[in-house]
Amino acid sequence: MKILLLGEYSNVHNTLAKGLRQLGHEVTVASDGDGWKDFPRDIDLSRNSGSISFLWRLFKALPKMRGYDIVQLINPVFFELKAGRIMPFYRYLRRHNKKIVMGAFGMDYYWASVNTDIRPLRYSDFNFGDKPRTDIEAQRFRDEWIGTPKQALNEQIALDCDGISAGLYEYWATYNQVQTICPDGRPIRDKMRFIPYPIVMPEIYRTSFYGGPVKMFIGISRNRSAYKGTDIMLKAAERLKNKYPDKLDLRVVEGVPFDEYCRILDGSDVILDQLYSYTPSMNALLAMSKGIIVVGGGEPENYDILNETELRPIINVQPNEQSVYDELEQLILHPERISELKRQSVEYVKRHHDYIKVAQQYEKFYSEL
Repeated sequence: MKILLLGEYSNVHNTLAKGLRQLGHEVTVASDGDGWKDFPRDIDLSRNSGSISFLWRLFKALPKMRGYDIVQLINPVFFELKAGRIMPFYRYLRRHNKKIVMGAFGMDYYWASVNTDIRPLRYSDFNFGDKPRTDIEAQRFRDEWIGTPKQALNEQIALDCDGISAGLYEYWATYNQVQTICPDGRPIRDKMRFIPYPIVMPEIYRTSFYGGPVKMFIGISRNRSAYKGTDIMLKAAERLKNKYPDKLDLRVVEGVPFDEYCRILDGSDVILDQLYSYTPSMNALLAMSKGIIVVGGGEPENYDILNETELRPIINVQPNEQSVYDELEQLILHPERISELKRQSVEYVKRHHDYIKVAQQYEKFYSEL
């Protein structure tokens, strides 16, 4: 197949392209590299100029985006443009390619609205139980997506596209709540397929722990700390550092380039990931592939959707500081658990997220379309 992967989140499309190419497909990645992360791509769509200049570059690139069997969009907003300007580009892609797949990989209208109003998850970016979240970031995303041109764009593409790919259990569960019927008579949710994120296993990973302070890593996203819960996780870790100064080596990183992030991450024993997630996402999976234990989202639903009945490598925490503190303290006081959790972390990624295995699932999904 000839496949265009349009847009990028956390190296998902670049990694998927590698797997699909290994299977013999012709794959083009067109993206902005996910901004400052600067992931590799074949067609550079980074926006480093004004709107008119960027539009002109997009128009010049369009001929390279036709004649594909599959075009997969990373998000309804797949170009860095206002939502009202994107629909003509979508129609062009629709007209000049065979099938369109929309990714449910992150922030969009359904993620914001379903988890604000219906709340199928016990907690998420937009709710704690029956209560909507009121922090500034959650409200900002609601304001961006609900009752706006972004909502209209998301709804139109969801109705029109041939398939929807959900990369995490949370996104799959969210789109399963959408009752809207498409012109072909199918509910939007019937277009959806859950396929895990792809990871290329590193050549070197460490599964042994030889004692000494536990090396704990936390990456802070500027202006999104409260939204992702890293502020709470950091408080718990700092309390432990004060209580057990000889047992814990805490590494805090904020706003560094991705290559430096990975360099500092290497050699860690534990990473504190997103507090409000049910599942490990790309950064956490990358860490797990290196033999680093993830503290964050490892709810039963995560294992169930993967049909995983043996491995339990993720230290699952509830969305509060005391839960994080208690779980970390147990790990520090029982370091004999660390090597086994490291081993399971590597095995988990090999079993469910190996980029070739994931590409085979996409190959099957695309073929069925």
